[in-house]
Amino acid sequence: MNRSKFLLIVFIVAIVGIFLGFDGHKLLTLENLQGHQGALAEWIDQNLLLAVTGYAAIYVVVTALSLPGATIMTLAGGAFFGNLYGLAAVSIASTLGASLAFLVARFLMRDTLRKRYAETVAKMDRGISKDGAFYLATLRLVPVFPFFLINLAMGLTAMKLRTYALVSWAAMLPGTFVYVNAGTQLGQIESTADIVSADLLLSFALLGLFPLIAKFVVGFIRRRKVYAGWQKPEHFDYNLLVIGGGSAGLVSAYIAAAVKAKVALIEKHKMGGDCLNTGCIPSKALIRSAKAADTLRHANRYGLESVPVKGSFKNIMNRVKEVIAKVEPHDSPERFRKLGVDCISGEASFVSPWELEVRHNDGHTERLTARSIIVATGGKPAIPPIPGLEDMQPLTSDNLWELQEQPERLLVLGGGPIGSELAHVFARLGSKVIQVERDERLLAKEDEDVASLILEQFEADGIDVRLQHSAVEFRIEEGEKVAYCEHGGERVRIPFDQVLVAVGRAANTTGLNLQRIGVDTQPNGTVPVEDDMSLRYPNVFACGDVAGPYQFTHAAAHQAWYAAVNGLFGQFKRFRVDYRVMPWVTFTSPEVARVGLSEAEAREQGVAYEVTRYGLDDLDRAIAESEDYGFIKVLTPPGKDKILGAVVVGSHAGEILAEFTLAMKHGLGLNKILGTIHPYPTWNESAKYAAGEWKRAHAPEGILKLLEKLHGWRRGKGPTHQQKRKEVTAG
Repeated sequence: MNRSKFLLIVFIVAIVGIFLGFDGHKLLTLENLQGHQGALAEWIDQNLLLAVTGYAAIYVVVTALSLPGATIMTLAGGAFFGNLYGLAAVSIASTLGASLAFLVARFLMRDTLRKRYAETVAKMDRGISKDGAFYLATLRLVPVFPFFLINLAMGLTAMKLRTYALVSWAAMLPGTFVYVNAGTQLGQIESTADIVSADLLLSFALLGLFPLIAKFVVGFIRRRKVYAGWQKPEHFDYNLLVIGGGSAGLVSAYIAAAVKAKVALIEKHKMGGDCLNTGCIPSKALIRSAKAADTLRHANRYGLESVPVKGSFKNIMNRVKEVIAKVEPHDSPERFRKLGVDCISGEASFVSPWELEVRHNDGHTERLTARSIIVATGGKPAIPPIPGLEDMQPLTSDNLWELQEQPERLLVLGGGPIGSELAHVFARLGSKVIQVERDERLLAKEDEDVASLILEQFEADGIDVRLQHSAVEFRIEEGEKVAYCEHGGERVRIPFDQVLVAVGRAANTTGLNLQRIGVDTQPNGTVPVEDDMSLRYPNVFACGDVAGPYQFTHAAAHQAWYAAVNGLFGQFKRFRVDYRVMPWVTFTSPEVARVGLSEAEAREQGVAYEVTRYGLDDLDRAIAESEDYGFIKVLTPPGKDKILGAVVVGSHAGEILAEFTLAMKHGLGLNKILGTIHPYPTWNESAKYAAGEWKRAHAPEGILKLLEKLHGWRRGKGPTHQQKRKEVTAG
């Protein structure tokens, strides 16, 4: 910390100390304001300029240091000086104070807090970049957040001081007038009859209605601004148009049809999206086959003769296709047409915020209009720009399912959930798998103890895991495919037969013509969405992989509800998407299931926590099935049973996690889980035992000692029953 910052902190602490030491927070109350008004009125009349100047100076200090009492000070401006002088003093002083608070936050805390709250600050920067000064004006006009918090938060952004001061002054002026006017009426109360005067009631009515009026005005201005240059159709073909027939699109269309809206679903390829055709369903079918192969190979664990698994990869892949075919009717156009959805096979692009051009798969083109449009086009595997990789004809989670022959040597790029799941599958099916990850551990979003257990299992199953390896080049050398990786400053050569790329996903936005309506994609390929899932326009929405931040089927369905409901009823009420309790599972063996905070995230966010751990090697059902490995880890606030996060590593982890997810969603603590009867012997009992570990760690030791003495006293002070039995036996 430099000298300037230190001196400023000392100065601020001194001012705050003086304020609190002289009970400044007690002086700035409504009762005190009315009590001293009469005594000050005459002096103020005689020394108006001095009084206004002194008042403004105090107001600046209170606002700049975010001291309590700014609201009372504003009312006092009206009570002491009237509307004209009061409004002038408050508007100037509040602007100066807010600007000083802005500068203090920027000087003292900007670097530190921008690093700690990078995502939040980035969101504010995007808002400023998108809406400019109007973003700040909106925050000022609609008091969702306290004014002092806006002062501090804006200091962390890239906004210029001049812009901040001018916009703050203009945006705060209407609210300042309402409060000052209310203060003038308070100053006129001399008897109980004045309390019900028309002027006073009107002033307080304005005080209560101002946020609603301001919100309406801001919304009106925003709509006029964003729709400028567009001609809204007088009539619409549909209430809702949905682009994309994956999980997000299907749920959106289903909801719209359920509430009797006219809705069309546009899909250029297969209904069901990635989840049905290339993702969740086929991968879980393949994982089950791999588990069966592992069971046969290690049948001795269950008292049986182990069976060498030669396998038939072609038969396994045929089974995967059969599974897809069984699930397919659930997402078929026929089913959704019966539900009331117009299913269109084709590709859509934007013409306006209300109009799409649809190129049907049969070749003809038409234009369709709707009050609201939802983009749910999903994502695709990302292919990194590594020299020579394209020449290897790499496998991805999209094209993997066309394989008919199992690769002898499979190189897997990526140590995330998809890469880890597929690496483990092919290893269990008998391939020699080399997994390359540039990070220092697998599953980077999970805690180190979780990643370590998975690594241990992978190595036990024969996977050659290469951590801190970065693929830099691919070649064909003497007819053999070779990858070169950088590791510790050295170049490592890895031969392979086929390479599977699983290093992330990119959103599908090609062909949508989003630039036509002024929507740009973010660096990660997704489109920027608001809290209500809308894009730049209040009637255009996005959900699923194309919107982020989660790339889960259940997250897409969750977002789809908000997009559909807001798209159909947003003019009456808007709902903000809730991500507070978002579970996910990585289907390796053992499974990794998590909801809420990890230890690393809790430390990063400065959340105080304690850890309760229960080993699944203690669970009777796990022992009976020879799957007694893994653990449950629960994060709670110190001394409290509230669940901040939970992770389960082991068999059936996804099913076990559901209980913790339900508890977090509905505010239930570990005591409630402990008090719930669980059937024996089941895997879900582990949740209760984990809660029991927490209870034992927080047992009231003092009370237990008193109870021990009580029970001893109740037994009597003479010889114990056992001692008497010994004496009788000896006799």
